[in-house]
Amino acid sequence: MTDALVIRAAVPARDVELDLHVPAGRVLALLGPNGAGKSTAVSLAAGTLRPGSGEVVVAGRRVAAPGTWVPPHARRIGLLAQEPLLLPHLDVLANVAFGPRALGAGRRAAEETARARLAEVGAEGWASRRPHQLSGGQAQRVALARALAPDPHLLLLDEPLSALDVAAAAELRHVLRGALREAGRSAVVVTHDLLDVLALADDVVVLDGGRAVEQGPTAQVLGRPRSRFAARLAGVNLVLGELCGPAAVRAGDDVVHGVAGGPLDGAGRAAATFDPRAVAVHRAAPGGSPRNVLPVRVSGLEQQGALVRVRGATPSGTRLAADVTPAALAALGLAVGEDVVFVVKAAEVDVYEA
Repeated sequence: MTDALVIRAAVPARDVELDLHVPAGRVLALLGPNGAGKSTAVSLAAGTLRPGSGEVVVAGRRVAAPGTWVPPHARRIGLLAQEPLLLPHLDVLANVAFGPRALGAGRRAAEETARARLAEVGAEGWASRRPHQLSGGQAQRVALARALAPDPHLLLLDEPLSALDVAAAAELRHVLRGALREAGRSAVVVTHDLLDVLALADDVVVLDGGRAVEQGPTAQVLGRPRSRFAARLAGVNLVLGELCGPAAVRAGDDVVHGVAGGPLDGAGRAAATFDPRAVAVHRAAPGGSPRNVLPVRVSGLEQQGALVRVRGATPSGTRLAADVTPAALAALGLAVGEDVVFVVKAAEVDVYEA
C-alpha cells in the first residue's frame, strides 16, 4: 500500500534532516522539544516550505524535489491548527462546503458533503451559525469537518487542542479519535500532550536537533523510551549509556542495575528506566546494600497530584525524578540546590538495548 506521506529531505538553513513516512491509514504523532523540527516537517508536507534537497511524496505523488513543486492547494492535504481560522462572513455549512466547491463540486453536492462531515464530528446542529456564535471547542469541530470535507490524502494536525480548556479538549480528542483512527484516515499529529498521543497515534517519531532520534509504534516508544523527551512524556526516569554487566547501564560515573527486559548483546548502547514512584529520597546513603544509590542535587520541586516530584541531576548530568509524599518531603526539609541520595531497587529498573 502506498504511504500517505514520505519526507526524505533536508533544510540546511534550519539544520533539519528528515527521513520519515506515514503508512496509509495510520496516525503518526510527531513529538519533540521546541525547535526540534516539528514545524519544519509540517511545513514541508503542507507546501509552505521548500526543501533544500531531497523529496516530499504525498500518496505516491512527488510534490517537492529538485525540479518539482506542487503548490499547497494542489496537494490534497487537510490542516487543523491551534486556531480554527473559519471564514467569518460565511456560516458553518458554507465554511465546510468551501473545500469541495474549490475542487469543482456543485453547490448541492458540496453542501451534502459538508452536512455529512458536520454530522461525523457532531456539529450538524450548528450549520446555520456564524463563526462568532461558536465556542472554541465548537469552532474546532467545524474546522475539523472543513479539513475532512475535500477528502484529503493526509491530515496535518498542529497542536489542535492546545487552545482549548480541559473539557473541550477531552470532547474534541474523542471526536478526533473517531475521525482518524476508527475511520482509518492518515494523519500527522503534532502535540506535547500524552493523552493526545495515547488516544490518537498508531506510531510515534521523536525529533531532536532536526533529526529523528526515536520512532516506532506508540506502545513501544512510550513503554521503552530511548530519548529523554519520550521518557519525560511517558513519566519515567531514563539512564542512557553503555551496557556494563549482565543488566547494568553506565552513564558517566552513574551505574544503574536492573532486570533485563529481553536479550542483551553484552555491549553497546543500553537504556535503564524506572518509575519516579519507585525512588526513595534520603539525606545520606542508607545502611545495608541497596543496589542503586545515586547522589543528586535538587533542581526543582513540583506538585504531582497527591505527591511532590523531586527533580535533580547527578554529578555526571543524569536527570532524575522521585515522587514522594508531602509528609516525607516535610520530614526531609528539602530545598532546591541541596544534595540528596536517590535509591531504587534493581527489581524496579527495566534494562534494554538502546
